[in-house]
Amino acid sequence: MLIRKRRGWEIPESEATPEDLFRDRRRFLQGLALGTAWLAGCARPLHRQAPPAETDPSAALYPFPRNPRYVLDRPVTDEEWVTAYNNFYEFSADKRLAREAQALKIRPWSVQIDGQVEKPFTVDVDTLVRKMPHEERLYRHRCVEAWAIAVPWSGFPLRSFVDFARPLGSARYLRMETFLDRVTAPRQRQVWLPWPYVEGLTLAEATSELAFLSTGAYGKPLARQNGAPIRLTVPWKYGFKSVKSIVRFTFTEERPVSFWERVGPKEYGFWANVNPNVPHPRWSQETETMLGTRQDFPTQIYNGYGEFVGHLYAGLENEKLFM
Repeated sequence: MLIRKRRGWEIPESEATPEDLFRDRRRFLQGLALGTAWLAGCARPLHRQAPPAETDPSAALYPFPRNPRYVLDRPVTDEEWVTAYNNFYEFSADKRLAREAQALKIRPWSVQIDGQVEKPFTVDVDTLVRKMPHEERLYRHRCVEAWAIAVPWSGFPLRSFVDFARPLGSARYLRMETFLDRVTAPRQRQVWLPWPYVEGLTLAEATSELAFLSTGAYGKPLARQNGAPIRLTVPWKYGFKSVKSIVRFTFTEERPVSFWERVGPKEYGFWANVNPNVPHPRWSQETETMLGTRQDFPTQIYNGYGEFVGHLYAGLENEKLFM
């Protein structure tokens, strides 16, 4: 009899959601249980391709020059995987949700800036893009589920946006909020979940050189399923911190409570910095598996970006920095 031994990074389908949701949110369980099916054979070809996206009005601006400061220790992930296999729970718990996400209307799209700023205002995303210093960066992206990708992201430093927003000296955190449209995004009709999706950073993290607002990938505007038209990219943190399709930035004195903190407070915290030595309560974080190639790599502290961000956490030893 052949006995299959599960590897450390493999997550059973029955463990795709926080334990509290298993007990109290059966309908949520039924959807998210599909989310880890890739673990049974993630090297198989993808069959549910996204349809061609409509022309983005900013498309002529791409590609942007690559910043050579940010390099990879592995090949760039094939674009097929990045655009056809990811998480976007507003649309589906099935990771092959690219087709469903095409319903997202990305123009017109405005970004609201409020809270502790000199003057609250709203800016059209295309106006914002033209005001920012764009570039391309090669970043690795590490999911809390232990899979990983390497992507050429296009966008601009988050600290450039912070300067543009002109926060007051009292602001300590940046709260980011995604769209809320229950007609377009069917899972937002699940009223037991705390929609809209919210994430947050300290202002020190937001103004670090690594924090990035992405508007494109692979030399063109973002696909809807990847968070168009603007998303956060913080490669030293687990992927759920990188909020997609942002409509609001709020500067505040109070630490934001994020979507996953509310959904599973025993398993997901504010910081979510990558650390191989701190396991998720139900699986190891010691290794990661690249989508497409299925190649395993040892997980690195801060996802290998410690030289850029490690200093941000000095003196915070009593915080649960990694989950």
